[in-house]
Amino acid sequence: MINLATVFSGIGAPEEAFRQLGLDFHIIFACDNGERELKKSYDEIMLETDGLSSQERIKYVNKLYEDTKKVNYVKQSYFANHEITEDRWYEDVRFIDGTQYREKVDILIGGSPCQSFSTYGKKQGLEDTRGTLFFHYASLIRDIQPLVFIYENVVGLKTHDSGRTWEKIKEVFEDLEYKTFPMILNSVDYGLPQNRNRIFVVGFRNDLNIEEFTTPEPIELTTKAKDYLSPNVDLKYYLGKKGFEWVTTPAKHQSRTRANRDIIGCQTANQQFNWIGDMRLETPTEEMRNNENIYVGEYEGKELVARKMTPDECLRLMGFENFNIVVNDKNAYRQSGNSIAVPVMKALISKICDTVDFE
Repeated sequence: MINLATVFSGIGAPEEAFRQLGLDFHIIFACDNGERELKKSYDEIMLETDGLSSQERIKYVNKLYEDTKKVNYVKQSYFANHEITEDRWYEDVRFIDGTQYREKVDILIGGSPCQSFSTYGKKQGLEDTRGTLFFHYASLIRDIQPLVFIYENVVGLKTHDSGRTWEKIKEVFEDLEYKTFPMILNSVDYGLPQNRNRIFVVGFRNDLNIEEFTTPEPIELTTKAKDYLSPNVDLKYYLGKKGFEWVTTPAKHQSRTRANRDIIGCQTANQQFNWIGDMRLETPTEEMRNNENIYVGEYEGKELVARKMTPDECLRLMGFENFNIVVNDKNAYRQSGNSIAVPVMKALISKICDTVDFE
């Protein structure tokens, strides 16, 4: 049994990877605020809850989120697809008391948004990152002491703030007494027809004495994007005249739209809206010709219709299998685009399990 905890959990790509690998695992906790923001700052909340227990502080924070009247759609999707209970879910990574989970977590996974912090000044390691979400992720590593952690982020992290952010992150991980192995992995190299480059840092606690950990062996790509498409698509996903002309006119979309690619571009949080991202061009059926909302146009000498990819197709092209969609399309697209590619997580987790004995 591997004890897993995730923060910035999204819809649970690591959890899906464990499931697909058939590994015996237990979710210790997960956390995601669903892109909601509180009006009160971290310092204000800590001041107002001074003297309360960590459990009481969590209740206070949960009430603040409830008072925003905004739904945590990420939580809805997570609970619909993974085995978890309310007492193991957190709304805000900043207020998790990691000490209660000390040595109860085997693998901690998360990827905080990168905020600017400088390596110049007092050189106080973790203290220099205070006020950033990365600080709270690193604090959890310090307090929980998992055997292994995985940190994921966009490749641009290495050049963010003229490279100072990346240098500080490396320094902090070293100060936490973990041996770290950074690597850039592209989902297309792990059997998924999507170009999605991400940076991963795998950290092993120093007492494990892991001196070498190399990039997982690539997996041959044997599929194309069309292999992930649904056989029957609701007509609401097909575009009218403006949409068709946008998709088929490079001067209009300026490479922001792609159609019928064998390997799709990187999915993003705002994919499919304003006809941005990967689209499909198809031969119209009689039903489509008779639908006044669908435009039948000509492209490269053929009569075609254009459509968006469906949320289900987008999820499959992130590597999810039989994902239960319980939110509206806007949120489903966003959650898919914000996720980690599941095959990459599978490759990393498999290699970690070959490296560390979790028994």
